[in-house]
Amino acid sequence: MKVGLTHVGVVAYIIASSALVFVFPQSVLAFLCFEASLLVIYYASVDQTTKFCLGTIVLLVLLPLLGSVNGYYLEVAIQVGIFVALALGLNIVVGFVGLLNLGFVAFYAIGAYLWAIFGSPQANHFLPGNLFPLSSVWFFPFLLLSVGVGALTGALLGLPVLRLRGDYLAVVTLGFAEVVRALVNNFDKPINITNGPKGITPIEKPPLFFQPLLEFLGFSVNPSTLYPFYFYFLVLFIAMLTVVVARRLEESRIGRAWKAIREDEIAAAAMGIPVVRMKLLGLAVGASFASAVGVLFAAKQVFINPESFTFMESIGVLAMVILGGMGSIPGAILGATGVTILNLQVLKGLSLWLNSVRQSGIVLSIPLFGDFTLSQIPAQFEPAKYERMVFGLILILMMMFRPQGVLPPRQKRGH
Repeated sequence: MKVGLTHVGVVAYIIASSALVFVFPQSVLAFLCFEASLLVIYYASVDQTTKFCLGTIVLLVLLPLLGSVNGYYLEVAIQVGIFVALALGLNIVVGFVGLLNLGFVAFYAIGAYLWAIFGSPQANHFLPGNLFPLSSVWFFPFLLLSVGVGALTGALLGLPVLRLRGDYLAVVTLGFAEVVRALVNNFDKPINITNGPKGITPIEKPPLFFQPLLEFLGFSVNPSTLYPFYFYFLVLFIAMLTVVVARRLEESRIGRAWKAIREDEIAAAAMGIPVVRMKLLGLAVGASFASAVGVLFAAKQVFINPESFTFMESIGVLAMVILGGMGSIPGAILGATGVTILNLQVLKGLSLWLNSVRQSGIVLSIPLFGDFTLSQIPAQFEPAKYERMVFGLILILMMMFRPQGVLPPRQKRGH
């Protein structure tokens, strides 16, 4: 689907939506209009080079500028980037290979605890020498290490269970996620490795290696001001890297083998595709994405505990993939963005608006019912409390009216 917007029309929309946010920096609607500019760029009738240039300007220039006006916008963008990477990892497992994984958050937790334990004083509880926390410069080696650890964990999980299919595989992956959560929740005794339900804090952040350069140039900037922008660009880099890797894999022989297994495993094996090896590779790649993002999440939050990695987090990421379209990279990005914005902005914004209405003390005269004070509206009506219900309704409607997702994978001619 294309929209009849030319270069001028797309640029005009981007400028208008950006100006709207600068004029109304606290408006959720204004920021939603700006966020929609990426969707406008994607659907516009312009060439790919122009789309890339406009998208780069929006993500690298305009969004950080808007974040300087309202820091909450950067927080939303960081959360979107984290869930985009998670959705892309799960999309490889579910969308490309066709393996239903209900415990994807376990790999996310493994990466987060990997850095949290050694990037905080926690490791001093079970290792001698009082050498921890590691210096912040170790963040990047651990980011790379988490890729290997996640891939190894995914492969080890796949070895005993790949003979299972469908619902049985889903139950096993769900059990794996609960096992991981139970371990991190109870590994505080007899040896305190994870600090149990109390969680781990403080966790080292990545180093501000560019701060000396800024000071040399005469800019004196507080680290607390720099870190939101730093995390935004770091998350953006990781999200873009996952997009590139997922795209290259999709168009490779490995991607075609995955899709053949998804469509008909028996036929794929008959054609000479090493089914078990390809499945293990799919699980390993998806798990490596999630583990790397977990390291970033732990560094950003400075505090993690087992409640950050519940079963509902896995369901939320799966909902993102289903909403966008299983097997579609743009669909996974759109699904992750839409669900995150719905949760962080739309529902939360409606709840804040409802609270302001309740506190206004306005009295309405309703015929047959008399006067009604808006402060009498129950707190149970806050939309943010019905997040899971809204997701459930969205999934039901999607399965009824568009089961292939909002942006299903495109079928290439000649394949």
